[in-house]
Amino acid sequence: MFSVLFSPNILANNSRVFFLKKKFSKLSWEDIRNDYSLHEDFINLESGYYNIVPKPTLDSFYSHVNNLNIEGSYFMRNKMKDRSKIINKKLSKFLGCPEDELVVTRNTTESLDLIISGYPWKKNDHVIFAHQDYGSMKDMFYQVSKRYGINYDIVSIPNNPKDDQEIINIYKNKINDKTKMIFVSHMINITGQILPIKKICKMAHQHQVEVLVDGAHCVGHFSFKISDLGCDYYGSSLHKWLATPLGLGILYVAKKKISKIWPLLASNIKSDNDIMRFDHKGTNPFHNQMAIENALEYIDKIGLSRKESRLRDLHTYVKKKLKHNKKVYFNSPSDSERYCGILNLGIKKISPEKLEKILFDRYKIFTVSINEKGVKGCRVTPNVFTNYKELDIFISSINKITNEIS
Repeated sequence: MFSVLFSPNILANNSRVFFLKKKFSKLSWEDIRNDYSLHEDFINLESGYYNIVPKPTLDSFYSHVNNLNIEGSYFMRNKMKDRSKIINKKLSKFLGCPEDELVVTRNTTESLDLIISGYPWKKNDHVIFAHQDYGSMKDMFYQVSKRYGINYDIVSIPNNPKDDQEIINIYKNKINDKTKMIFVSHMINITGQILPIKKICKMAHQHQVEVLVDGAHCVGHFSFKISDLGCDYYGSSLHKWLATPLGLGILYVAKKKISKIWPLLASNIKSDNDIMRFDHKGTNPFHNQMAIENALEYIDKIGLSRKESRLRDLHTYVKKKLKHNKKVYFNSPSDSERYCGILNLGIKKISPEKLEKILFDRYKIFTVSINEKGVKGCRVTPNVFTNYKELDIFISSINKITNEIS
């Protein structure tokens, strides 16, 4: 049974049949839902941590695992480098950036911490980041502050800014003559707010300040091109909204910035201007990386703009259905241009932790509680496999919970 399940020919043929069948037809949302193996015991409304992999991509991944295992060291020594270049070319085209400014990593944290730890800091250098930024990157800034004596200012981003300029000014007002970097989230992970990165980068560069962008939740979530943003560095995870297997991310470094960053692990690449200086990570599960091509094929079948619209519609649907419930509040922006798939809501008089537990224990709905950085609520992240029937169950559950509150 094992050999049949992982047979490279069977899996490869199944994958080819799938794509040939769907190549000239638009996948319906029901087709897409059927492409996922969903848990029968609960409704999954927590795709933010990890997007489970659709079956066509997963089948191809199993094939890669088996084929690489058959060829073993021969593949790693003779094929891996060329295959990596092909993958990088396709990925850079999808992301809208030059091939020689992009490298595959294992996750967003690795990508961004590589820049933070490898930056040529000097004593009293200054950096700006936000309370709402991801903890792992803030922890790295705290570490380099202790190590190199840099200073930092932590700002706070309102959930509902009046306009882009309000956000820009929050960062601008903290810049001083020692400021070297602004670290900013493209999409805030706890609320789903999309920040005006291009405008922030333009402002920062006018003050000779570099910009490091956390795009963990953006690649495969909504349409954008990295080169259009004007940032100096960009990191993201591919196992989130692009739905690759676990353990994949990307790092973008603008060409003129490559030479100034010290790699996390020493590399045999001699040129300081070669992005591949950041690629060395020892022997690694390359079959994961091979599945990037399949994930790109799958999202192409859906259509990224169409996926973005669907995710935003699911988000908006929940808001509209619950907007008249006075006991429910939203931590996500009200302006549809500032959000996409991620929604954060809470119920008055109920802690986020208790709400998460009630939703799962009583109604079998999986979410994640957020109770930090001024945000109190449950993060709700529907996906392309989510249908309106599931959201209606969630909405009904929220209404039932609020009806029990005196």
